[in-house]
Amino acid sequence: MGAPSSGSRTMMASMTSQASARRASVRAAGPQRAALRVRAVATTAKKDVAPSATGKSAITPEAAKDVYYDMVLGREFEEMCAQMYYRGKMFGFVHLYSGQEAVSSGVIRLLRPDDHVCSTYRDHVHALSKGVPAREIMAELFGKATGCCRGQGGSMHIFSAKHGVLGGYAFIGEGIPVGVGAAFKSAYRRQVLGEESSDSVTVSFFGDGTCNVGQFYESLNMAALYKLPHIFVVENNKWAIGMNHPRATARTLGDEDPFIYKKGPAFGMPGVLVDGMDVLKVREVAQEAIARARRGDGPTLIEAETYRFRGHSLADPDELRSKEEKAKYAARDPIPQLKEYMLKSGLATEAEIKEIHDKVTAEVEDSVKFADESPKPDMSQLLENVFADPRGFGIAPDGRYRYEMPGFTTGTAQVS
Repeated sequence: MGAPSSGSRTMMASMTSQASARRASVRAAGPQRAALRVRAVATTAKKDVAPSATGKSAITPEAAKDVYYDMVLGREFEEMCAQMYYRGKMFGFVHLYSGQEAVSSGVIRLLRPDDHVCSTYRDHVHALSKGVPAREIMAELFGKATGCCRGQGGSMHIFSAKHGVLGGYAFIGEGIPVGVGAAFKSAYRRQVLGEESSDSVTVSFFGDGTCNVGQFYESLNMAALYKLPHIFVVENNKWAIGMNHPRATARTLGDEDPFIYKKGPAFGMPGVLVDGMDVLKVREVAQEAIARARRGDGPTLIEAETYRFRGHSLADPDELRSKEEKAKYAARDPIPQLKEYMLKSGLATEAEIKEIHDKVTAEVEDSVKFADESPKPDMSQLLENVFADPRGFGIAPDGRYRYEMPGFTTGTAQVS
């Protein structure tokens, strides 16, 4: 790779200079230094999410219904994807999120429209949580022109600029630097350009296996160095394809288990371990991390212990995980947990719960109908987004792009 451009060096030098000025100010403050010291801690989320001593719930009825709707939508959408895949409506690899909904809903439903999300190849539900219509995602999975990427992304590459979804990524760790870049943009506009309103946050999701690749550590370092408004969310579902987590990741010092969240403090940021099968616990941790990022206090590393109910992909026979392990996590299904809590806490009635399920069923069925009836991409899309002009073949004498000439896609066009 070449050396950074002069513009990049100037930009980084500016932010480094500002950081140095802040450190000098702290040193000059003398006795106040200890009070200003940043503390990076590794901790676990609070265990009690029941109503408080005052009888108030940890979540409002409106927010609870929204989160429940989002979790049910994610589950039903993924189960429908399985049906459509086995019916031959989808092609290639399809990785489902079933079981992990508490992580997506617990974090993303707290974000603003101008915040960003970077996903993995298990990205359908992240996009749903961020507001991408089910119709557009299903059509994308069907490879149709009405999909959010016009049928050119498929299951592993869901993207929507309008909704702040910066893409799903087939290779592990690819999306983390992209998320850090988006957070850098937000911080630069605020710290260097003086735009105080620039406080958008970026969340990067990735799995436990990703935490053993270089991009993860490089991104932790950069995010901490520049105090970027970025949240790292590890969806630790215990399995990296067919590799059990303890077999792939070394134990943290003095621990029996290979904790990931403890890697955060090593880079000067908080690390938090949370039960990723409990949406209220995830939500509580996410609220703190998002508020910290918006204040300009920097990144947070969250390790959410969760579990996928299906194999790595729909092509995986899922024979490596024991029946006992699957049953253990199935008993902790996050959706029935939240339903029970809502009913006991008076956040919703049985009729309202049924109404949510009916709404989701109609929405998912509508997405399939829409996708099935949508047109396939035209052949003219084949070379889009490949070359800058925009398709790389230049301009014909009559002023048209050459790819627009009759017979071009079949190789029979008259090209001078």
